[in-house]
Amino acid sequence: MTKITFFFNGKEYYSERKINLNQLVNYFSYNTDVLIIEYNNFICNRQNWDNIFIKNNDRIEIITIVGGG
Repeated sequence: MTKITFFFNGKEYYSERKINLNQLVNYFSYNTDVLIIEYNNFICNRQNWDNIFIKNNDRIEIITIVGGG
């Protein structure tokens, strides 16, 4: 497999293996109960995270939900 370049929260990363969105957020130890993923400018449904594999030049942003008053 060839190396892919992707952007995660504005930083450039590389991977030599096939990785999906669920694996990515777990790798970075995010609490998946309080976040939304924006994938190439579209909000991803959590049910699809296992089926969306990162490709070259993809842009992924994590949006966290913060409570307050």
